[in-house]
Amino acid sequence: MLQKVIDELHIYEKKILKVLEASNGEVSPEEVCKAQNMNIKSVMSAAGSLASKDIINVQKDVEKFVFLTDTGMEYAAEGLPETKMLKALNEHETIHMTDMAQKSDIKPTEVNIGIGWLLKKGWATVDKGNINLTDKGRSDLSLEDSDEHLLKLILKSGELSVEDVPQNLKKSLKNLKKRKNIVKINKKTTHILQIKEIGRKILDVGIEIREEATQLTHQQLKDGSWKSLQFRGYDVNAEHPETFPGKIHPLQAVISDIREIFLNMGFTEFSGSILESAFWNFDCLFQPQDHAAREMQDTFYVKNPPRAKLPSDKLVKRVSRVHEDGGDTGSEGWQYPWNIEIAKQSVLRTHTTCLSVRYLSQHKPPLKMFSVGRVFRRETINYKHLPEFHQVEGIIAGEDINFKNLLGILKEFYRKLGFKVRFRPAYFPYTYLSTECEIYLPDKKSWIELGGSGMMRPEVLEPLGIKTPALAFGLGIERLAMIRYGISDIRMLYKSDIGWLRRLPVTQGVKLD
Repeated sequence: MLQKVIDELHIYEKKILKVLEASNGEVSPEEVCKAQNMNIKSVMSAAGSLASKDIINVQKDVEKFVFLTDTGMEYAAEGLPETKMLKALNEHETIHMTDMAQKSDIKPTEVNIGIGWLLKKGWATVDKGNINLTDKGRSDLSLEDSDEHLLKLILKSGELSVEDVPQNLKKSLKNLKKRKNIVKINKKTTHILQIKEIGRKILDVGIEIREEATQLTHQQLKDGSWKSLQFRGYDVNAEHPETFPGKIHPLQAVISDIREIFLNMGFTEFSGSILESAFWNFDCLFQPQDHAAREMQDTFYVKNPPRAKLPSDKLVKRVSRVHEDGGDTGSEGWQYPWNIEIAKQSVLRTHTTCLSVRYLSQHKPPLKMFSVGRVFRRETINYKHLPEFHQVEGIIAGEDINFKNLLGILKEFYRKLGFKVRFRPAYFPYTYLSTECEIYLPDKKSWIELGGSGMMRPEVLEPLGIKTPALAFGLGIERLAMIRYGISDIRMLYKSDIGWLRRLPVTQGVKLD
């Protein structure tokens, strides 16, 4: 076992052990550099490797040294501003602040600093701009200020170990460190390499320093010289550092899976701007202009641009008629005067259904479309709500489309995602019949609502010129991601918790059987 360890030692590691053997088991990295003609980086790298194998111990000592700046040297030689001011006060008793620089022979920029320290040291008081000498200041005048004494001590030594600062000057060191640009602290790190028991056993067995091959060249294989090479041993069972390869963010992985499912089911992807007009976001979906969802509490209205451009007058007129009296749909509408100015309001889209009606206005059935995008609502941020989240929306329009088709498509979609689904009746302003989808969670033995769907109302389709039935469905992607990754707080998807992200497995995608 010991021979195996020796065989796996790098030549630099062997050189360090040789120096330790000649130095009674303790040596500095600098001494190794000198003895073996190595650079310090190679020595420290090899020493770290030996320490990880418990062959040597690397003792690290950090010592702090204090030295003077140019300003500190000036103060050490000529005196601190407050001591010069104290001497001037001793002559005049009282000096106004505006005269202090001239009478104490200090720089104008040092006056405020000096006054501050005069007050801290109890040498003076200030009254209406006049600086007055105190009894303590008069008695301390005959004594050397401890701050200045320390400055002179550092100046004399060039640099002074913090440990060597006399105990009675420790407070002065704190004072000088608080002051700007007088003293600075340098850290000097020293290392000592010490042999351990395993290292001594290795030296007792003996090590030989010779060049070892770590890789083969084409020429060595060709001419046979590889046979005479000495190869370094490698421990194939050695622990390796943990690596964290790049991977798709969990939320983006769910979006990619959803997109792949729809594309493989024959859908066409469609996208649009997050800034939308109230016309496309609400009016075209037969949502009345006094609906609660349009209030400022639920919708983000945009100041710039204050008004959005509407589509053709023909489409606008058809939508307004449907709202007012049902138009040609046979409906009575909402029975109120429709306001075009409200329809022109700019909003951050509250759902991706606005993309569905845009697509229907531009394409003729039969069609299958889906969209994935961010939507915005004025939600209070908590563990299950965010003001910004993602939705996926889909529509199918064609002659033979019916409610059974809707349920079948949704069941297949959720099956591909790995969920069992059931449906219950629901209400949405722009669909009828309408249903909400619930998926089953085996761990919790419960059902959870995940999305809404339904057959598009005639009031939505007729203004768009769609004569065939159309079905629509949508779901929130964040909630789906929470279920997949076992998250109880939706904010986790946006926190960039690097530990959590690293622990997540690399996603394999959905089964598209």
